[in-house]
Amino acid sequence: MKLASLKEGRDGQLVIVSRDLTRYADAAATLQVALEHWDEAEPELRQIAKALEEGKIDSAPFDSADCAAPLPRSFGWADGSAYVNHVELVRKARNAEMPQSFWTDALMYRGGSDRFLGPREPSKLGDTAWGIDFEAEVAVIVDDVPMGISAEEARKKILLVMLVNDVSLRNLIPGELAKGFGFFQGKAPTAFSPVAATPDELGSAWDGATLNLPLLSYVNGKPFGKPNAKTDMTFDFGKLIAHAAGTRPLSAGMIVGSGTVSNKDADGGPGRTLEEGGVGYSCIAEIRAVETIRNGKPSTPFLSFGDSVKIEMLDASGKTIFGAIDHKVEKA
Repeated sequence: MKLASLKEGRDGQLVIVSRDLTRYADAAATLQVALEHWDEAEPELRQIAKALEEGKIDSAPFDSADCAAPLPRSFGWADGSAYVNHVELVRKARNAEMPQSFWTDALMYRGGSDRFLGPREPSKLGDTAWGIDFEAEVAVIVDDVPMGISAEEARKKILLVMLVNDVSLRNLIPGELAKGFGFFQGKAPTAFSPVAATPDELGSAWDGATLNLPLLSYVNGKPFGKPNAKTDMTFDFGKLIAHAAGTRPLSAGMIVGSGTVSNKDADGGPGRTLEEGGVGYSCIAEIRAVETIRNGKPSTPFLSFGDSVKIEMLDASGKTIFGAIDHKVEKA
């Protein structure tokens, strides 16, 4: 089952989307309301989805330009850094020691969740000197999660899966971290894919906690990265959710992100660009880190006004699963 929210008010209008993302049918709620009553709402939504696939219900053409984020706002958004390879590269580029605890204790920050960007909505920012970057990620939406849950039990709390562009302002982050109090201004509004899918829609690519498919990203229409979202994922979603719920319960509708998808090279070293035969990268900061390690300084610029970013994932047959995040960076 695939769900989306059309632009309407603050919380959107929930719709059921066909598997091929060509048609939709209305549902009588917002996604947040459905999540809070999932045991009752899910069977009704699946009935609509079945009727939609069989052509037995009124429907309309689906256009991702009409979409808000699946959850236009949420009670919580926590983003991890599950691909420790990414953290290791970025720290190595600035000659910072990599604590061993990073391999056993998940990194996570709590981001702004009062307003998310839709998949085609521009990312409006004030200054290119901020170091505008994208981060291509996978995210899950959870049910109510009790405090202290195990990673194994946390897997059962995953209701929906979607894609993310965690927009980062790289030149603001170091100063914030130096204060010892985490991100705030260094993270701009986050964008999500048009559609959120139930795990069963992902077939054998989903093992309950990881998604075994390449995550594709493009900058100005040019392929930038295709790392596999399962490969080198040090902390799977069960572990990330358990970490987030270590000292507090999580409410239905909480979103947990994977962090930048990052793969090591086949020889175990830093990843290579697509042009070099590698899988590329899911953010500009990582290629800049690799350039610094190799050449002593970065050469790839961060994003400028007018640049575009596209993030998408295809199934084994080459069909889009969640639709694409496809938006531009604009001057606020």
